[in-house]
Amino acid sequence: MIEVILLAVALSMDAFAVSIGLGSKQKTKLVHLALMSGLYFGLFQALMPLIGYLGGKGVLGWVEAYAPWVAFGLLMLIGGKMIYESFGEGIEKEIALISHKVMLMLAIATSIDAMAAGFALTLLDINIFISCFIIGLTTFVFSWMGVFIGSRSGTWLESKAEFFGGVVLILIGVKILLM
Repeated sequence: MIEVILLAVALSMDAFAVSIGLGSKQKTKLVHLALMSGLYFGLFQALMPLIGYLGGKGVLGWVEAYAPWVAFGLLMLIGGKMIYESFGEGIEKEIALISHKVMLMLAIATSIDAMAAGFALTLLDINIFISCFIIGLTTFVFSWMGVFIGSRSGTWLESKAEFFGGVVLILIGVKILLM
């Protein structure tokens, strides 16, 4: 279960970073923005690993011998991408109006990685529904807090959160490979 908690924290870092950026740009209606951010990001971060898990279970019979390598490769790619993106500009820099459409697009963009990480969950002896709930709840909390942190501190923490998440995903991939 510790792997699921670490995975939840790592996967929530994208949403946390975006929430910091959103909070740094909006100084009014912060509770509303924090709730929107938490709900959108939390819901999508909970659903995408489930989709990845179900897809992974479907193909696990074909790639079972290589599954640890596939999971390792996916987590390395996701983690490496997050580390790379931590050195660039955030996608929320150009967003002026934070609408439901914008939040939906951001939620999808930040949770695609979670679908790939869901495949790695097929290799762990876990309850997928509890795991997805933990991932969604963790993302909700980090996204909620990210808005308030961003409104007070600006974007300086944004890239550090993504970098940390990437490193944790890579370490989980290495652990799966060594199991």
